[in-house]
Amino acid sequence: MRSAKSHESQGRGRRLLGAKAWALLLGSGVACGPIPDVPEALDAPGLARQGLASDNGESFNGLAFNGLAFNGLAFNGLAFNGLSSAAFASWYDQNPALADNVMKYVTACALPAGQTRTYTDKQGVVRTWKGALGFAPDWGAGQPATVREQQLVSGCLAAHVNKFGRTVPISVRGRDGRGEPIATAPGELATFARREGCFFGNLFTQTGVFVGHDSSPLKPHESSVRACALETGRDACAPIARVGSCAAKCTPDPTGTYYTQCTHEGVTYAPVTTRIRPQDIYVCGDGVCQFTESAGIGLDTHHCTLDCGIL
Repeated sequence: MRSAKSHESQGRGRRLLGAKAWALLLGSGVACGPIPDVPEALDAPGLARQGLASDNGESFNGLAFNGLAFNGLAFNGLAFNGLSSAAFASWYDQNPALADNVMKYVTACALPAGQTRTYTDKQGVVRTWKGALGFAPDWGAGQPATVREQQLVSGCLAAHVNKFGRTVPISVRGRDGRGEPIATAPGELATFARREGCFFGNLFTQTGVFVGHDSSPLKPHESSVRACALETGRDACAPIARVGSCAAKCTPDPTGTYYTQCTHEGVTYAPVTTRIRPQDIYVCGDGVCQFTESAGIGLDTHHCTLDCGIL
């Protein structure tokens, strides 16, 4: 038996579910079964531990971001109907481990900290996914995802992709589906002092996802575990498509710390803006042979004699 439960917090003005929804919650049965270790949620609101693929080694290209993966959720909402629908169960059962990983980040991007979504699979295993950033309050409350919410969740997922399968803290900034700035932690701008990128698109409609750089691209002697936004080359993190400078595509908010909209090929999107720590940019010559550097004769990351030697 499958069931879905939703636990709503009252913080930050998020709309509570109605009495009918609560009746469904209280009246739904949960199948018995072992409760697995649940991965930690993303860090404090506004901060995220990057790496959609870091838990299972799958690349972004291997995640099932297609119509089947999202259509049921987008139509029914993320509260009850979406998780208990036959469409969701059919998608989830195709690859439970991968679906669990996808839902971990969908929930973290869509819902604010303090909310969770729970699903019992056909084996009786209870899966719990935690909210963190809160980009899609209406979708999380059970309504169909608006186009803006679809774009924000898509950009948030793209921002968490790591083509190296590594985990690194990032700062995520932007406005939610209602136009309100998402919560950020004190001192966040100082800790994550380097601008990184803008991520936008729409995976729900299979429009694709795009990334621009929000500071100078990496120089030949620089490298980073965060490659998608700052590497040069159009296919640096396919299928995320590079579109050049964020400043050329996007409109900044009045504080100048994130972007409120980005336009690409005549379509305007609600973006997610990211920042990283300066120490997460590696430099050939700093005395440490990073996994992004290689031995060889030279001073660039592919031939970093100073850090990695000749052979």
